[in-house]
Amino acid sequence: MRKQDQAPTATGDTGFVHVRGAREHNLKNVTLSIPRNALVVFTGVSGSGKSSLAFGTLYAEAQRRYLESVSPYARRLFHQMPVPVVDEIDGLPPAVALQQQRGAPTTRSSVGSVTTLSNLLRMLYSRAGVYPPRQEQMDSEFFSPNTPAGACPVCHGLGRIYDATEGSMVPDDSLTIRERAVAAWPTAWYGQNLRDILVTLGYDVDKPWRELPKKVRDWILFTEEQPVVPVYAGFTPEETKDALKRKTEPSYMGTFSGAKRYVMHTFANTESAAMKKRVSQYMISRECPECDGKRLGRNALAVKFDGLDIAEMSRLPLKKLAALMERYACGSSEAFVAKGLHPERIIVAQRIAQDLAARLSILLDLGLGYLLLERSSPSLSPGELQRLRLATQVRSNLFGVVYVLDEPSAGLHPADTAALLTAMDKLKAAGNSLFVVEHDLDVIRHAEWIVDVGPAAGEQGGHVLYSGEPAGLEHVAASSTRHYLFSREKAITRKPREPKGWLTLAGVTRNNLVSLDAAFPLGVFTTVTGISGSGKSSLVSQVLVELVATYLGYEAPAAEEGEELEQSRPVTLGGSITGGMENIKRLVQVDQKPIGRTPRSNLATYTGLFDQVRKLFAATKMAKARKYDAGRFSFNVAKGRCETCQGEGSVMVELLFLPSVYAPCPTCHGARYNAKTLEITWQDKNIAEVLGMTVDEAKNFFTTDASLQRSLEVLHEVGLGYLRLGQPATELSGGEAQRIKLATELQRIGKGNTLYILDEPTTGLHPADAEKLITQLNGLVDAGNTVVVVEHEMRVVAGSDWVIDIGPGAGDEGGRIIAAGPPEKIAMVRNSKTAPYLAAFIGKK
Repeated sequence: MRKQDQAPTATGDTGFVHVRGAREHNLKNVTLSIPRNALVVFTGVSGSGKSSLAFGTLYAEAQRRYLESVSPYARRLFHQMPVPVVDEIDGLPPAVALQQQRGAPTTRSSVGSVTTLSNLLRMLYSRAGVYPPRQEQMDSEFFSPNTPAGACPVCHGLGRIYDATEGSMVPDDSLTIRERAVAAWPTAWYGQNLRDILVTLGYDVDKPWRELPKKVRDWILFTEEQPVVPVYAGFTPEETKDALKRKTEPSYMGTFSGAKRYVMHTFANTESAAMKKRVSQYMISRECPECDGKRLGRNALAVKFDGLDIAEMSRLPLKKLAALMERYACGSSEAFVAKGLHPERIIVAQRIAQDLAARLSILLDLGLGYLLLERSSPSLSPGELQRLRLATQVRSNLFGVVYVLDEPSAGLHPADTAALLTAMDKLKAAGNSLFVVEHDLDVIRHAEWIVDVGPAAGEQGGHVLYSGEPAGLEHVAASSTRHYLFSREKAITRKPREPKGWLTLAGVTRNNLVSLDAAFPLGVFTTVTGISGSGKSSLVSQVLVELVATYLGYEAPAAEEGEELEQSRPVTLGGSITGGMENIKRLVQVDQKPIGRTPRSNLATYTGLFDQVRKLFAATKMAKARKYDAGRFSFNVAKGRCETCQGEGSVMVELLFLPSVYAPCPTCHGARYNAKTLEITWQDKNIAEVLGMTVDEAKNFFTTDASLQRSLEVLHEVGLGYLRLGQPATELSGGEAQRIKLATELQRIGKGNTLYILDEPTTGLHPADAEKLITQLNGLVDAGNTVVVVEHEMRVVAGSDWVIDIGPGAGDEGGRIIAAGPPEKIAMVRNSKTAPYLAAFIGKK
């Protein structure tokens, strides 16, 4: 199956990294040699094992070796990867990983902090800012909202203040306290406890809230008192009054907590994301009146540079900030004096401005000029975050390092990919090696060495099909990549479908969209294109989704965990639907958010197919004889799961100076179920063995069950045949999570007239898998639905019926519809940045 590695294998060759016997995840005892000081691309179909080789083996081993040189105490501060399963690796330099992952969900992390540009800006204001008369110079920490010295004393550096009011905690004042008028209180026992305490205290819990005296309402909601009183559970108010007179022994002594105190305390201290999310709905947030949302103290905001305070400077697009710094970096002394700078500060300002300008130029080259320094990390796409880290590394001037990158082109328009390649070339020219996991054909063509892993996904992958210079891959028949990399055939075009109507929007204003009118054809496949930051997602994934959801009476899309009240989310300032909704009965947004936050959520549970599997096991003769129902076969239910590991399958072994190790449960050996449950088999397989099957294996196993066959077939068709049924949600990429959601939707028997919205669905997909996805999306359209996708992949754009191109630039230079029409028409539009790449793909001269 595997071709011989093309690299020299002489042990004395110091120009190569030699890997012997790599068996991480699905790798099949891989042995190969990879050149250093080169751009090496690891490619192959999704799930083939390329990330297991690049990250799970090479980077993990480099990290392990580095941490061996660090004191055992300090090692505890690092997030340590598991030790890779490999016999030997020679010639491996230190490594830096730039992976597709989100930052912590907090506004404290921003573009400025990720790139360290905020540090320089604070120093600029501290050393070269124009201070008001009689105000002493302040250290740079006074210009940071994340320090006690700099944070606004009212909002503590958040820019917003949070409160709980009567209106937010009592949404329906016609209800009585017994009927849970105080909705902010918990719904379970603790809420009943608080109501029982009010009965003991003599308050009327059966009178509508609005009829209670204001003094009473205010005490119940806002008191800081915590009286401890006897509670008589289940007693009526009269019985409670009588029991108090008789001094009857109470059920227990209860402690009262006002509603606001409960809400604020829970929001600040709970470690449960679900609890935090629940109480946040009873809070309101607004811009801090002290700092006007700028997060800093008044003294810091009084210091100006070029007429702007540091918060205003941080709200400039990076492109404008770079132009401003360039003026100061190259300016004369007279120019500085004219701005009010003292002569002794001029040289300091000039040097800081030069450093800022140099760092900003790299970010502009990577197509990130539309971002703002103050933009929070959680609002960035994984691709944007990775390119910010890449820019920091380009500026670091490290030498002799291996950079391991995870799909750096993700979320990039082809016009921006050229700048990405330039940045990677700079890293290589500085004496470093680049190991890049990538599907983008432009990046693969730019490589000096290709490692192609396959031939298929999961158990059918894990072999190195080719390792050598790009040209040699053309002759490897088993490679799925070579067909797309070397194909000289023109793209197959088909006649676009005719729209069945139009969904029209007018006056859309959000982010960089200003009074925009847009029309989306119905009953066809539409792609929205444009360079990164042009406004595609603002129009489609935000405004279009919100307006259609509101029209249909749906709830607004929920914030991700951790986002509740933490930041002022962008709002749609204008826009309305002016026609077409009579043809849309349902909205489905398929995004890349995780399908679950814990290992207990997995592919089988999310798609619903596990319900049917459990029913099959419950219907067996032995299960019926033992009176086992379907719940017995859930690892989340006490009666069926292993009690040692609580259904987790593993137990954590805490090591003092080494990373904690998850070992298979000593009782169930990773099966997650107790022994009695595992005695039940269906066609000689127990429930744990079924969860260990891949989608493709399960498809061949459950041949007699039509409903399971439909579910598994759809998962296979969207390119997920390699995933295990019990694969935890925490192990899935954003692209895999999105395709699982799509597959779940495709299983439903639809009646048409549904609007499907997807944002970059081909992220993380090999071209072969992207074609499978396009087939499924076309199937939705053929069934009478409308599909709208935001996409950079020309394969998807060329295969759509209608294209809306947004631009021409990013940020303030974008936000306009440049062209709309069939792909062949867009390919000829002169001022479109998408047109030349689309024309090249479909073979237009």
